[in-house]
Amino acid sequence: MDILLIGANGQLGWEISRRAATEGLLFHATVRAELDVTDREAVLRYVDQLKPKAVVNAAAYTAVDKAESDAEAAYAVNRDGPTYLAEVCASLGLPLIHMSTDYVFDGTKTEAYTEQDPVAPLGIYGSSKVAGEDAVRKICPRHVILRTSWVYGVHGQNFVKTMLRAGAELEVLRVVDDQYGCPTFAGDLADKVLTIANRIIGGTVSADGFGTFHCANQGQTTWCGFARKVFEVSEPRLSRVPKVNAIPTTAYPGSAKRPGNSVLNCGHLARIFGIQLRSWEEALPEMLNETLNLRK
Repeated sequence: MDILLIGANGQLGWEISRRAATEGLLFHATVRAELDVTDREAVLRYVDQLKPKAVVNAAAYTAVDKAESDAEAAYAVNRDGPTYLAEVCASLGLPLIHMSTDYVFDGTKTEAYTEQDPVAPLGIYGSSKVAGEDAVRKICPRHVILRTSWVYGVHGQNFVKTMLRAGAELEVLRVVDDQYGCPTFAGDLADKVLTIANRIIGGTVSADGFGTFHCANQGQTTWCGFARKVFEVSEPRLSRVPKVNAIPTTAYPGSAKRPGNSVLNCGHLARIFGIQLRSWEEALPEMLNETLNLRK
């Protein structure tokens, strides 16, 4: 087996699964019902039995607000799960590709964040992801940590689908316009994860190819700008388009603080792997086209 994917039911895992299948990879994808990453003995036994050439961990607790009152569950998935995977990968000499987030930063920087910037998470979700990163770095020498941001895709729930649903019901939407980030299409992200995994398996990755990297679609916008682009692109396919009004973060009710700026600088990934994702404006129509076709 080439790749073992953990978290196949998520937005990213689903895209990785369908792309790996078309590329003819020897591939095994797991969902929580098959493997609970918070069960250490189950993780060690499962990976040891399959003996893949690489492990990709796309499993995560991503409910940012809920995590504030559900810290135990967030840490179990985002810290303990990666810890157990790192342990078994280290013992078997396997590379581990682990997905992380822009929410490891506090958003006070005025420029895009690089991998060298210190982490300073604002809430439980970000803190639990930092703990998972730390465990992977400490335990598994052959690791690739990929931080990404504002992920959306055809499968599962995400901001784009929320906007489409709300837009069908409301004439006016109020969307935060003072948080900046990089919307990232899960399909594009999946392609790059598989590219990196294949290079590692093929033995073409040097020591510089292991470590922490930022991986997101190019460009930046606010949630409000993202919403407006969603309706601009999909307008010909919709019965009506709502007005999108900009609001400050202070007007948005939420349990967790969010970074005002979580734009990621992906230059390190480009330098080491020669990988660069297209702009978020180019990627969005692909997702919308498939999503709206499925709604017919």
